[in-house]
Amino acid sequence: MRIRAAATVVSSAVVLSALAVPRGAAQAAEHPGASTGLRAFASKSVQPKDSLGGTTFTDGVVNGGKDIVLGVTGKKAVTVTFTAFDEEGVAVTQAFLWQGTDSSSTDTITGALASDDDPTCTETTVQGGYSYSCKTVFTIDPAVAFKDGNGTAGTWKLFLGAYDLYANASYNDDVARTKIKRAAKLTANASPEPVKKGKTITVTGKLSRANWTTGKYAGYATQPVQLQFRKKGSSTYTTLKTVKTSSTGTLSTTTKAVSDGYYRFVFAGTATTGSATAPGDFVDVR
Repeated sequence: MRIRAAATVVSSAVVLSALAVPRGAAQAAEHPGASTGLRAFASKSVQPKDSLGGTTFTDGVVNGGKDIVLGVTGKKAVTVTFTAFDEEGVAVTQAFLWQGTDSSSTDTITGALASDDDPTCTETTVQGGYSYSCKTVFTIDPAVAFKDGNGTAGTWKLFLGAYDLYANASYNDDVARTKIKRAAKLTANASPEPVKKGKTITVTGKLSRANWTTGKYAGYATQPVQLQFRKKGSSTYTTLKTVKTSSTGTLSTTTKAVSDGYYRFVFAGTATTGSATAPGDFVDVR
């Protein structure tokens, strides 16, 4: 970012040092100090949102506008982009993903993630000031970030903060929203096979979803799941019926054998759980 030479202007490192922003908060996304760093930044402004520094934030996009769906293992890199504007210029920006009602109070922050590093921004001179196109990455490891519970699945907000070249702080704690969801798995098995035309086919399966606390997948109870069929030679599936999973997530339903084809279950997902589609299971009708 642009750093002016005037005596009253400071570098981003000096800004962060003078205002005591925890550098650890901008490290790995699962860093335990994320909520502290978020609150510390928010408390630097006298008023919430865009205050002392006058920096404004627009066009926030998390993960390309798609839900963040996480299993029980493996890290996921989530890209965040946004635009910042300031009449005088910006020294440094920071980004967090968070849940809660008040970003300036740890008592009301139920979840917080920090970006891997401070956002990288490209400056453009525009009418009335300077515009910044910014990008950063959150590397999320569910086994670390969410090991204490599954309750954080759902809606998260994007917090963006900035220090201008005179060490004034601005932030907006709800620039954009995203959903962090637990991944789901679905199976399907159609039998008997082969089967005579007109006879009954039984399709069984199981819907399970990631449990971040245990690090395993567990059955997802009483959820609506569609049974679909695709005739051999066709590329289109047709929904035959909707059934619900049992208390342990299992599925079992019947249908009549009409022609050769593939049977599968499809789960649309919920506000906290991602969608899932079972591989089609072929049945030979004779």
